[in-house]
Amino acid sequence: MKKWFYVYIIFMMFRVDLSFASRREILLNDNWSFRFAYQVQKNSRRRVNLPHTWNAQDALSGKQDYYRGTGIYEKHIYISSDWRGKRLFLRFEGVNTVAHVFVNDSYTGEHRGGYGAFVFEITDAVEYGANNQLTVRVSNALDLGVMPLVGDFNIYGGIYRDVYLLMTEEACISPLDYASSGVYLAQRNVTKENAEVEATVMLSDSGKDKPIDVCLRIWDEDRLIVEEIVPASDSVSGNISAVVAFSIRKPHLWNGRKDPFMYKAEVTLLSAGEEIDRVIQPLGLRFYHVDAEKGFFLNGEHLKLRGVCRHQDRPETGAALRPEHHKEDVDMMLEMGVNAIRLSHYPQAECFHEMLDNAGIIAWAEIPFVGPGGYMDRGFVNSPSFRENGREQLKELIRQHYNHPSICFWGLFNELKTHGDNPVEYVTGLNELAHSEDPTRMTTSASFLEDGNDLNKITDLIAWNKYYGWYGGSPEGLAYWADKVHRDFPQYKTGISEYGAGASIYHQQEDTLATIDASGWWHPENIQTFYHIENWKIIAEREYIWGSFLWNMFDFGAAHRTEGDRPGINDKGIVTFDRKVKKDAFYFYKANWNREEPFVYIADRRHTERTSGNTVITVFSNMPEVELFVNGKSLGRKRPDGYAVFTWEDACLKKGNNLIVVNGYEKKLVKADRVEWNVRL
Repeated sequence: MKKWFYVYIIFMMFRVDLSFASRREILLNDNWSFRFAYQVQKNSRRRVNLPHTWNAQDALSGKQDYYRGTGIYEKHIYISSDWRGKRLFLRFEGVNTVAHVFVNDSYTGEHRGGYGAFVFEITDAVEYGANNQLTVRVSNALDLGVMPLVGDFNIYGGIYRDVYLLMTEEACISPLDYASSGVYLAQRNVTKENAEVEATVMLSDSGKDKPIDVCLRIWDEDRLIVEEIVPASDSVSGNISAVVAFSIRKPHLWNGRKDPFMYKAEVTLLSAGEEIDRVIQPLGLRFYHVDAEKGFFLNGEHLKLRGVCRHQDRPETGAALRPEHHKEDVDMMLEMGVNAIRLSHYPQAECFHEMLDNAGIIAWAEIPFVGPGGYMDRGFVNSPSFRENGREQLKELIRQHYNHPSICFWGLFNELKTHGDNPVEYVTGLNELAHSEDPTRMTTSASFLEDGNDLNKITDLIAWNKYYGWYGGSPEGLAYWADKVHRDFPQYKTGISEYGAGASIYHQQEDTLATIDASGWWHPENIQTFYHIENWKIIAEREYIWGSFLWNMFDFGAAHRTEGDRPGINDKGIVTFDRKVKKDAFYFYKANWNREEPFVYIADRRHTERTSGNTVITVFSNMPEVELFVNGKSLGRKRPDGYAVFTWEDACLKKGNNLIVVNGYEKKLVKADRVEWNVRL
């Protein structure tokens, strides 16, 4: 287990212990009943636990018309008489896509959007000393008033993230401000010499006139370095809030994977000197900028962002993931040497963001404003309901994840088109809203339109989804395109938001340069490997590319896909959908991006049945020298090319079984890998 995960677990335990004294969170995941809305018979319910989706089987079987309708969840919770005088809230971490909540058959509220958290107060709706019935009607049907309208991914219906009952005193740090923590830590000016921070604390009061003080403490591990107490006051908006400005001399900076250090911000509400609420948030101090010529800089130092994209689903569970699933994903990214991630194409789980903070992975977080790409339909409808929903989802994204130091970019759209209802004016408004909500971060977007389109000129940064060599053309096209954009639009801060190729571990062939039909049923693994080698060379050699995000870290569900080794899967991941097999391309990137864990890896290893004895043997390694043995005979030692690739062009295999062994050497350290290939001449 990685050291960062121990830190994460300790932080979570500490947070829960502290919160129990003044607020209490009760997990409500177990023992729900579920039925579809069309199942009206009394015996139609079945027991489920959360997280849950009803599309784990049909969507992942390649059923293009998987069920997109309404499901009904019910649960009884006992509300103790001892809780009178407390305030009670329901917190949903994620319900896809539209949720209507009822308490004791009385309507409580609606939430529109499948990827953000939401909170309803139920204090006046419950019966004390009795069981209370919760009912949640969930619909994942297409709704022209809710993002996303389309997408190359599954819209898994259900309550697919955790649900909590939150109990507080009458005055509390507000959970009602877009389901945020109620604490915003704005990094106004951070340098290596000094950090100036402004904390805004949103409060909620039941109406009793009691003076409230807000105490802010900043901890450097076990050492208290800042303590400020200020009285709460009415803000301009009419809410009760408190603003606390403070500074830290010679701050210990959050420095990505090199040193993901975080202070702990502890906010306590005091009434007559007595603690009545407490919230803890991370404070990772950092400063960064992007230069149109030199790329991304973190804390004054250039950092090449080596990123991946990630969807939040798996076989059997769909999007209903648990913490161990998120941890496994982050561990694989760390092994490969990833230092950046694009959270495509929607807000992802709170615990995943916390893991990124602790791992030092820089994040691009985005709203689900998704265009059709190469498919039909539209991603934007110029209706009042859609426009308002997008603005609300952007506010949720920013306010809920405001304090995560890993997030450096807010993403506003992916692959929109501009014919018909043109989204330029609307995206311009979203960009202004993002800067109003958070002046400290940059905005970006993922385009696939021609370089000079007005849609590419709105956000602070711009990136493109480019698949040269997979959807036509050759990898060299990426170099030509990137240099042309940089020459014609030198003001652009240019990134690569997607690049990738499909691969099945069951499809192996000897010809690396064969033409492949991307929409066909044959996706050989070595074509993906070749694609990524050539694309990464182009990206690595261009300093002006501020970040690149390969598509995709993992295979993912897309019911409409009819390609690769089975329907319903987008196989552009460099790790299989079940996370059991790391494809060859994974180890190419590991050799280039991870210099801390010496290894050797023989590529084309799953091509075990061959028809030719003359072959090229390719090895990926981050070690300085590698020796190849074929059937016990050394074919010599080699040093890598500039991209951690070792190649023996003239290897000869015998008829029948062949043992291939490589040794990697670094001073006295030796690492080995081996495969067996059968040749049928």
